[in-house]
Amino acid sequence: MARGLLRLLLSGGALAALLTGALPAQASPAFEDPPPDKIVIKVATVNGSGCPQGTTAVAVSEDNTAFTVTYSDYLAQVGGNSDPTAFRKNCQLSLVVHVPGGFTYAIASADYRGFAALQPGANAIQRASYYFQGSPNTQFRNHPFNGPLNDNWQATDETDWAQLVWAPCGVQRNFNINTELRVNLGSSSPSKVSFMTMDSTDGDISTVYHLAWKQCPEK
Repeated sequence: MARGLLRLLLSGGALAALLTGALPAQASPAFEDPPPDKIVIKVATVNGSGCPQGTTAVAVSEDNTAFTVTYSDYLAQVGGNSDPTAFRKNCQLSLVVHVPGGFTYAIASADYRGFAALQPGANAIQRASYYFQGSPNTQFRNHPFNGPLNDNWQATDETDWAQLVWAPCGVQRNFNINTELRVNLGSSSPSKVSFMTMDSTDGDISTVYHLAWKQCPEK
């Protein structure tokens, strides 16, 4: 049941309903079903202390409605014997996205998951921004967390339909994702370690980016 619901939520139809439901009544929805041909996503460059070489991978869903970025070494920590620079970890991914001809895409939402162990008085933040090569860098979306906390965490970035930024038609532009984890001592004891990871119990985190699609105008 749960898997079926998840598949429904990831389906193009469910995403279309979610997005078009927020449109004014007089506006015609621009959403189209995902293209039948497969999209191909390759990692062009990976930079940052949160994603050392060989610790990041990308996979595309079978129905072309999402892709997943998997990290295996994304951890920020503070306190105790932590390295002074370990309180902040970041990662910048530059992705080459090959889409079927005649279509363009935008990132409708992004889901982040991980684990946090924050001492009383400590706090942390997860943040991300997205932009296409040659376009202005967008503002970061911030998700704060406060101690005491010793549990899995989840954060979602969502974009209203009117604010979706579409990939330019007929031009190959890399899609850039900047993410960051930051852990602060706050009023917690400096001798106690607080940390935040972007991973799951098996050491991998699945960050899912949900795609919206529309057809490019005919020339």
